[in-house]
Amino acid sequence: MLIVENLVKHFPVAQPFWDMLRRRPLNVIRAVDGVSFSVARGEVLAIVGESGCGKTTIARTLIGLEEQTAGTILFDGQSVGTAERRARAGMVPLESGQVGTREQQTLPRMSLKHLRQHAQMIFQDPYESLNPRATIFEIVAEPLVVHGLARKREERIARVKSALEDAGLRPAEDYFLRYPHELSGGQRQRVVIAGAMVLRPQLLIADEPVSMLDVSIRAEILNLLRDLQKSLGVGIVFITHDLSTVAYFADRIAVMYLGRIVESGLTAEVLQNPQHPYTKALLSVAPVPNPRLRRERIILQGETPNPANIPSGCRFHPRCPVAVDACKLTDPGYVPVSETHQAACFLVAPR
Repeated sequence: MLIVENLVKHFPVAQPFWDMLRRRPLNVIRAVDGVSFSVARGEVLAIVGESGCGKTTIARTLIGLEEQTAGTILFDGQSVGTAERRARAGMVPLESGQVGTREQQTLPRMSLKHLRQHAQMIFQDPYESLNPRATIFEIVAEPLVVHGLARKREERIARVKSALEDAGLRPAEDYFLRYPHELSGGQRQRVVIAGAMVLRPQLLIADEPVSMLDVSIRAEILNLLRDLQKSLGVGIVFITHDLSTVAYFADRIAVMYLGRIVESGLTAEVLQNPQHPYTKALLSVAPVPNPRLRRERIILQGETPNPANIPSGCRFHPRCPVAVDACKLTDPGYVPVSETHQAACFLVAPR
């Protein structure tokens, strides 16, 4: 359903006036730097990593809120984004060469309005993503109005009622005339999910949907998303930094570090047999209810490198506890651990 190939997103950094006069090359923040993955229908892909690794930038690019610098995003075989349009105009982004290939330029394009009818996003903070002056009914019904669906009022009421009840707000009529400030955090997040699901999309992009909620509410929201995925066959790109959540919720995992995916595979394989040192460090500090199953903690030294000044070789080598000389010189490629598991590390033994 969704194919992402070599996605790149760079943000330009403001230059001092003298650098502009001297025509020095413009520096960029390499938020996403060559990411590829795919999502099948009804599948949950979790993108995991610490803050600043580029997870949210990927989500905003997939839904069209950010313009990719380079790379291809295909949704149902149609190209998404503006890279091809920029290629036709002859624009060349910094450090990445010509945008788009001749094959990409000939792909049928999907408009953003059509994309957002079939792909919706759940933001991290439910209160900030809701209009405080609109009622719950108006918030959930707005996507139907924008896309010209359910034009009869009776049909619109039925769709909104069904979406709210599917999101766990029952009876739905009790919430029609309420405002966001009258709801709890969990109820607000359910309203956001109802607003996304009222269009019956094929793809849901969830950007840390439970990080702002209490632990007891998190389980309810995760169960809700899982039920929607199973009953409606919705594909989900689930962005989080919590590996305990991933173990319960995701079918596949992609671990990100500094704009790149360093390890990916089926959830069980990655969690039970992590190969990349960064994945091992993340797992070592994840809470485990059974003290006998706890791993020895791997505490990474130093801070995450500046994405405007990526280190040479492997991006993780300045913090890696097992780095070798080759890591400082060459960026490792992906090594297959199994047919459904791969990692970008020199220390991974190829199968």
